[in-house]
Amino acid sequence: MTALSSENCSSQYQLHPTNQLLDSNCLLVLIILGKILLNVLTLGMRRKNTYQNFMEYFCISLAFIDLLLLVNISIIFYFKDFVLLGIRVTKYHICLFTQIVSFTYGFLHYPVFLIACIDYYLNFSKTNLPFKCQKLFYFFMVVLIWISAFAYVLGDAAIYQKLKTQNVYSYHCPFYISIQSYWLSFSMVMILLMAFIASWSEVITLVQAIRITSYMNETVLYFPFSSHSGYTGTSKKALLPKFIVCFLGTWLPFVLLQITILLFKVEIPAYIEMNIPWLYFVNSFLIATACWLNCHKLHLRDTALPVDPFVNWKCCFIPLAIHNLEQMEKPISIIIC
Repeated sequence: MTALSSENCSSQYQLHPTNQLLDSNCLLVLIILGKILLNVLTLGMRRKNTYQNFMEYFCISLAFIDLLLLVNISIIFYFKDFVLLGIRVTKYHICLFTQIVSFTYGFLHYPVFLIACIDYYLNFSKTNLPFKCQKLFYFFMVVLIWISAFAYVLGDAAIYQKLKTQNVYSYHCPFYISIQSYWLSFSMVMILLMAFIASWSEVITLVQAIRITSYMNETVLYFPFSSHSGYTGTSKKALLPKFIVCFLGTWLPFVLLQITILLFKVEIPAYIEMNIPWLYFVNSFLIATACWLNCHKLHLRDTALPVDPFVNWKCCFIPLAIHNLEQMEKPISIIIC
């Protein structure tokens, strides 16, 4: 009787974590589904007249990997236990696959940031390949970076041992927290803060004087040109507050979110943290930095000016190139650039 009671107790103890795991799997499917909807919404909101670059290709590939992950874990969640090509697939593979993707995403922040920097450097140095070759180059570069990241995760002995231990000896499903995204966020927020402190009075003046107008059938922010300005041409000091206003005008909620995450040290799993809004935020930051560092090479009608999917950087150069814009275009009042 005692042995039977012990067995029943043990059986009840085993059932409780299993039900928890099923609940967590359902939650995981819903989280990935929500992330995919966010990806689709962000891709739908971007400006359609942007030219192709590495970050654009990588964002599309990330949306595809997220969709592939959702399909896989949804199939496993629905069938729960089946055999595929001689391999038994169970509900524990939902956690395993998501962990592998989480590790892979967590290692990609620095490489993607570096390649995007190199891409914009080549754009400004005018060493671009022909259009078709450039598209093929971006495609193969994206494929290469994904293959390298997955190969590193699956081939690293320490990661393999951690995945094996977590999935065999634990009912919990912990996920990798990327330190790369933390330091990138910290660096960008610090740079923005220092830039704002260095030109806070000019930023406030611009915000008070800024107007919204149309130029070449496009809505732009108009920064009134001052004939008494001590800055000439496309000087870095004159452009810095305009870049800050344009950037924060679009990404201020995201900047505040990054500050909150950094202050409270919020731990976000890497499979959530690597997302398309985050990548476009980094992309806008890189474009602003590249334009500011190379402002002497830029002109209003220069095709080398990178086109941001969300921020119209060209409006920063309009008052420097066209002083009588007020007579050329009639300002409009209620449209956000």
